[in-house]
Amino acid sequence: MTNGEKDSGLGRGQGPSARQGLFAIYWNAHAEAQQWRTPTGSVLEDFADVPNSAGSWATAEISSIYVTSAIYLYCVVKTAKKPTPAGAPAGLPGAKPVAVVAVADSLWLVTASVPLDQYGPGQLETMLGDLDRVGDIALAHEDVVEHFAQRSGATVVPMKLFTIFSTVERAVKDVASRRASIDTAIDKIAGAEEWGIRVVRGVTQEKETKAPVAPRSGAAFLAAKKQVRDDVKNAKLAVAEAATRAFERLAAMSKDARRREAAPAAGTTPPLLDAAFLVPSADRDKFTAAARLEAAACADAGGHMIVTGPWPAYNFIHPSESTQ
Repeated sequence: MTNGEKDSGLGRGQGPSARQGLFAIYWNAHAEAQQWRTPTGSVLEDFADVPNSAGSWATAEISSIYVTSAIYLYCVVKTAKKPTPAGAPAGLPGAKPVAVVAVADSLWLVTASVPLDQYGPGQLETMLGDLDRVGDIALAHEDVVEHFAQRSGATVVPMKLFTIFSTVERAVKDVASRRASIDTAIDKIAGAEEWGIRVVRGVTQEKETKAPVAPRSGAAFLAAKKQVRDDVKNAKLAVAEAATRAFERLAAMSKDARRREAAPAAGTTPPLLDAAFLVPSADRDKFTAAARLEAAACADAGGHMIVTGPWPAYNFIHPSESTQ
């Protein structure tokens, strides 16, 4: 078992921002100043409804020369006392220091002002083609989210990468309007943390099985070739079954568990298992001990398990089918 580092840069790791739908781009600007529109021309009024795939983001129609910045939303925090931004990471490149804004009693937004010459609609469209740059921004985003998630007594609802509002007031108004769904998410993830599990075939399984000793007859040669194919097939089946058992056993001790079915990057082999588990923080040691046992079983079957965490609950804040 590899206890993975939290290297979530796109193209460089498998952290939450890379694993979930890439972006939720939201621009609810003054109608006379800036508007982000979908390809059909409708103003984006709800970032949760924006398609989460590169290529589906909005195009820009900016006519104002007076607005130079926007508000970036890292996360929503539920905690009795206002969390202090002191000591928070720098956040996104070019962003102002992190600020905390009240939405209601015990509910806070973690925000930062970002320059439109870096994060405006046209600039974002160009940026999204540079995965290294987006990866650096993803890491900076997650650093801030994790900083507040580590606060005692705090429950954090992470926002997706590039959740942007025209003003603080609009961000507060939007989150306040979603209070019921946010409270539901908070109730679900409170006191829990996310762990990621990936199972891939071992390196030896990717290599061709060593050819058998040359047989003395054609029939023996064909039989030997069939045996090699059968051995490879059985080995792949064994590690796939081990991955399935690992998911079922770890899901049984989690509050929720979800398989991630995102298409693999071009030229890569999809994992046998890519899953997220919502684990009570009090059960961390129990869960990681069980993961070690499942990792050993996968290794015996010819696989390799990678474990990452603990993370803020990126994969459990939106409604989705679960295994529980």
